[in-house]
Amino acid sequence: MPEWTIKDIPSQLGRSAVVTGTGGIGFEDALALARARCEIIIAGRSLEKGASAIARIRMAFPDAKVRFEELDLASLRSVKDFGARMRAQRSSLDMLINNAAVMAPPLRKATSDGFELQLATNYLGHFALTAQLLPLLRNGKEPRVVNVSSLAARGGVIDFDDLQAEREYRPMRVYSQSKLACLMFAFELQTRSDVSGWGIRSIAAHPGIARTELIPNGAGPRSLQRLTRSFLWFLFQPPAQGALPTLFAATSPLAEPGGYYGPDRLGETRGVPAAARVPRQAKDASASARLWEVSEKLTGVRYS
Repeated sequence: MPEWTIKDIPSQLGRSAVVTGTGGIGFEDALALARARCEIIIAGRSLEKGASAIARIRMAFPDAKVRFEELDLASLRSVKDFGARMRAQRSSLDMLINNAAVMAPPLRKATSDGFELQLATNYLGHFALTAQLLPLLRNGKEPRVVNVSSLAARGGVIDFDDLQAEREYRPMRVYSQSKLACLMFAFELQTRSDVSGWGIRSIAAHPGIARTELIPNGAGPRSLQRLTRSFLWFLFQPPAQGALPTLFAATSPLAEPGGYYGPDRLGETRGVPAAARVPRQAKDASASARLWEVSEKLTGVRYS
């Protein structure tokens, strides 16, 4: 595949996107899509961070069609309310980038719905959000759903016996499980779209290792991960570079339905978009189907 950059993003004029997350990879996704003249809805928890993201995008592109909508992926009520607002405001949506995440908080935290925070935010919230927006996506023009996974998914295991890490909480193991779930969701969504005729192209991507605030916001300023980021900063590529695989998945005609993309160099830690290695456990079709069924039961949503 030829080296791909944001200059290769086709014009997105007339297309619309929801991007979850106000900083890091999500912000870079929104900025690049604004450059390509896409209509963008940035969805996140913080009104302050949302306003800042909008202001920065408009500073770069004064005519950008971009706005912020409040969404807390750790709350099923918030996800449901967001979906209802979107369906009331518009009749279609062309792109959904499920990007927002939390990473490895040192202590187990539970959401208001009783879910472990990482699984809830990184996976279950996006699973429910996609269901809420499915009617709009089905009306979209060549609609795409992009789920952002992680290199950490390689070490992930879906522990159906302790999915919420109630018996044992290991921060990175739980993070890896959540990101493996995102990847399996992307593949299963494509399978079900093909069978049901939803017309959705479902693709996964990961950013390699990027200098975002995901580590300090989650693991904390004194964590090993934070210290690694600070003192081995040269191993981390800029967020704009880390966003390229997601943008490729979201916009390139070369991105395959059911594909998975990441950086092309140094074990997929940095570089330009290329096909990523799929972990063996993500290829387990029966586990993916079971995860889907469990996720519908936990979130109370139904895909139809």
